[in-house]
Amino acid sequence: MPVADAAAPGALLLCRAEPPGVRPAAHLLRERMLLAPAGDGWSVLVPEAKPWLSGAGPVDEVLAGWANALTVGAGHPVIALWWDAAQAGYTLASGFRRTVGYVWLADGTPVGEGEAMRTFAARLGLDPVIDAEALDGLTRPDSSADARARLLGLIAVLGRAGVALPAGLTPGEPADRLRSVAEAQGGEVIEWNGWRDAVRAELAAVEGGPLGPWVRGPKARLLGAAQLAAGLPLTAWGLGRRSGGWTTAGAILVAHGVLGLAYDRMRARPDRA
Repeated sequence: MPVADAAAPGALLLCRAEPPGVRPAAHLLRERMLLAPAGDGWSVLVPEAKPWLSGAGPVDEVLAGWANALTVGAGHPVIALWWDAAQAGYTLASGFRRTVGYVWLADGTPVGEGEAMRTFAARLGLDPVIDAEALDGLTRPDSSADARARLLGLIAVLGRAGVALPAGLTPGEPADRLRSVAEAQGGEVIEWNGWRDAVRAELAAVEGGPLGPWVRGPKARLLGAAQLAAGLPLTAWGLGRRSGGWTTAGAILVAHGVLGLAYDRMRARPDRA
């Protein structure tokens, strides 16, 4: 069975966090997506737009940029799954560490490096024996497994780490079909409505989250300053390279830094009264 036709590549974003922890960062991507639970401690984002068809770059590059921006904004690992008529693969983004990924040709031929799979397993805390062996199997030639089957094999391994994709959200399906399935299953619509709503979403996450003393005091100010220091040059670098994903990642860091400093100052005022 072919992975997808050339006009309809597809993609999914797996985030190692519950939907409330993913929602604020997803808003900052400025892309319309559908958000749904995907197992114990996991969420899935289904893109509605298809910027890879309008000159934004190949689907793998677009998804890698989104994954990098999400991991910076949400603070959790993000796995971008992507496929088109020629190949399929994944990209794992986790903080500011170098991304790792693997690619298979449409017929399932592995063209990645085995070390990437080992790094993938280590960063996600997968079983170093059982899961590592299963992942290693995905890097070996297998005439009976095409690229779609390889992605399904990857999902099976992740299932032991809690991933459970909603029924019908199957890697290898065209983007339009995935969107229809997510809509039918009640996926939450995430769309950009301006910075005011994005800040409100972030504040709601902070107020209702388990951050405790990190949102106030010296630690909060130190973290906010560090985010600004990292975000400003990253945004400039992304703009210089015309990289939407890295530009967004930098912008998210800047926004988090400004918001963190402002939140600390705002919440400190009643204490001084």
